Amino acid sequence: MAKRSSLYIRIVEGKNLPAKDITGSSDPYCIVKVDNEPIIRTATVWKTLCPFWGEEYQVHLPPTFHAVAFYVMDEDALSRDDVIGKVCLTRDTIASHPKGFSGWAHLTEVDPDEEVQGEIHLRLEVWPGARACRLRCSVLGARDLAPKDRNGTSDPFVRVRYKGRTRETSIVKKSCYPRWNETFEFELQEGAMEALCVEAWDWDLVSRNDFLGKVVIDVQRLRVVQQEEGWFRLQPDQSKSRRHDEGNLGSLQLEVRLRDETVLPSSYYQPLVHLLCHEVKLGMQGPGQLIPLIEETTSTECRQDVATNLLKLFLGQGLAKDFLDLLFQLELSRTSETNTLFRSNSLASKSVESFLKVAGMQYLHGVPGPIINKVFEEKKYVELDPSKVEVKDVGCSGLHRPQTEAEVLEQSAQTLRAHLGALLSALSRSVRACPAVVRATFRQLFRRVRERFPGAQHENVPFIAVTSFLCLRFFSPAIMSPKLFHLRERHADARTSRTLLLLAKAVQNVGNMDTPASRAKEAWMEPLQPTVRQGVAQLKDFITKLVDIEEKDELDLQRTLSLQAPPVKEGPLFIHRTKGKGPLMSSSFKKLYFSLTTEALSFAKTPSSKKSALIKLANIRAAEKVEEKSFGGSHVMQVIYTDDAGRPQTAYLQCKCVNELNQWLSALRKVSINNTGLLGSYHPGVFRGDKWSCCHQKEKTGQGCDKTRSRVTLQEWNDPLDHDLEAQLIYRHLLGVEAMLWERHRELSGGAEAGTVPTSPGKVPEDSLARLLRVLQDLREARSSSPAGSPPSEPNCLLELQT
Repeated sequence: MAKRSSLYIRIVEGKNLPAKDITGSSDPYCIVKVDNEPIIRTATVWKTLCPFWGEEYQVHLPPTFHAVAFYVMDEDALSRDDVIGKVCLTRDTIASHPKGFSGWAHLTEVDPDEEVQGEIHLRLEVWPGARACRLRCSVLGARDLAPKDRNGTSDPFVRVRYKGRTRETSIVKKSCYPRWNETFEFELQEGAMEALCVEAWDWDLVSRNDFLGKVVIDVQRLRVVQQEEGWFRLQPDQSKSRRHDEGNLGSLQLEVRLRDETVLPSSYYQPLVHLLCHEVKLGMQGPGQLIPLIEETTSTECRQDVATNLLKLFLGQGLAKDFLDLLFQLELSRTSETNTLFRSNSLASKSVESFLKVAGMQYLHGVPGPIINKVFEEKKYVELDPSKVEVKDVGCSGLHRPQTEAEVLEQSAQTLRAHLGALLSALSRSVRACPAVVRATFRQLFRRVRERFPGAQHENVPFIAVTSFLCLRFFSPAIMSPKLFHLRERHADARTSRTLLLLAKAVQNVGNMDTPASRAKEAWMEPLQPTVRQGVAQLKDFITKLVDIEEKDELDLQRTLSLQAPPVKEGPLFIHRTKGKGPLMSSSFKKLYFSLTTEALSFAKTPSSKKSALIKLANIRAAEKVEEKSFGGSHVMQVIYTDDAGRPQTAYLQCKCVNELNQWLSALRKVSINNTGLLGSYHPGVFRGDKWSCCHQKEKTGQGCDKTRSRVTLQEWNDPLDHDLEAQLIYRHLLGVEAMLWERHRELSGGAEAGTVPTSPGKVPEDSLARLLRVLQDLREARSSSPAGSPPSEPNCLLELQT
């Protein structure tokens, strides 16, 4: 059994933030840290005290994490960014909310004495003495201490206090990974209840020393165990009185949900997977009723999660098309009005949305992506609604005149017609670029709708069924919010956002086949009607070609695509190009275009140039961050690998932002997760001259001073499928609705007792629901009889002691 934890995070918005700029406003963004490690940075929302972000993330991480903190920052172009405030949620706080934490949280002031991080390595022993027992405390080292000095490091020393006596270690200059190996002894008096306090400090020559964290040891407990050694997490100093400043710094609306899953080996889930697959293969032809029953017993609030889990499960079994086809038939069987078809948040609608995000994101980036980029680059003022038009001065060489409203409207219409025309033309040319499984799924949808609604009066209905997903639920939301679909790194400003919204409305009108109802909603969209009408003809022609794919063509296309090694991630990075003992500065990085596949990490001068393999995937041993001080710049990562001769090597790559850094680290960790020889520790610094910059060790090939974080990854749309996890999530959902399933079973079997599943043919033949209930019982018994799963052990275990 394996234990897996993931954290769903949605940063919604902020309100009543304090003004940090002289303009009376702020430029806020959020940094999310898990145990003080930056994982996420939202986009900056300019010139507002009530920003809206609406950004969602899912982080996979070890079950041992302690807290997640949200820092609201004010971006400054010329000086260091200001800290507005923070919200901190401990793991226990999040876990105490079964459905997750959701709501507004007050920002609190960032207290330097609470901004502690890292762990300290201690060996604690109780020795019998001639007159009294002796307490021996060995301070061995520390790791990941908070950098308190401007050079990105600290000058740490440790102060050990017991019963009024204080002892101090030596000072280690310029290191967040110090090693001391110093031992102190204290006399233990019988019955003494005082605790042993170990404090880490940053030494400063001029100003006062900075607090780095402390550990409080229960000596009475130590008397019992006699000896203990391990890494102890540093805690903040909570003895000081705190200022009550809640509400003065504004609030942050968050949704945070923790999911801990103990996943059994694949064999345990096979009966459940086989049963569900059998139901899908039967389709509407056989007695299978499990999928309709799952939909019926699934609440609205968790329908999207269930749809995604089922979709991924059937994708892994090669049955996604059949699963969606079954949902299409179920939806059509209960729909009598064409104008309500696939317009609800049914299991079918949610499943197709998930399907397009998993199977069609690369296609999305290729078709509307370039048009969206052009809108961002042009930054033109566009408005079609006369009630919202802003008339501004135009002209050149000092000859300015006010632009009329008619001129603004006409120029706006021309701009939107050009964007819409370019998008429709790109779509018309993209038939072959659309993934085969998407084309085959839309073929089934088109056929099913045409069979359900035959006749000339319903000629457009099959086309609208396809566009309701492709245009209304996929392209239009991506155009309106490109940041949320990874099409852009930043949110659009107000002007660009309005242009994208109008373009998305036009795409919706085309997707609705220019119906009178869509035209009547906003009459001021009339200037786009010629392009919309032309677009309808283009779209119908596109869909006709899109769904014209036979089984043989589908298989051939899938086989061709499977022979290629699709990129897991690609983009420009800066690689460190100097060797030897020269200075390691950010200027020594060269920009190249990198591509990560399931075979290797390769690079080229440009995206179209011939690629050269840098690192074979099987040779990767770790992918980790590098301390900022090492190269005089931020966002540097290291890929530790072995060359063909088996010698250890390190490649240093610099990203442009913290999000890109974590995305590359996440991708590298995912593709190398099953490699043999993965490292348990590493050096976050560089080997400069004759020692490591992080811990000052002189042995280049010695054990690293920090633990690797191979299990910290971000969930992406192109993640490899995790079949066992999806099966576990479906099992957990079915367990939650088991009472309703039993109720339905009693109805169908004529009042059989709850918990009694028929095991042999009799008065009530065993149907699919009875088999499902038996599978749930077997899985429950398997989980209760299996030993509890535990995370893989790390080189140095973190001890959780009384503090």
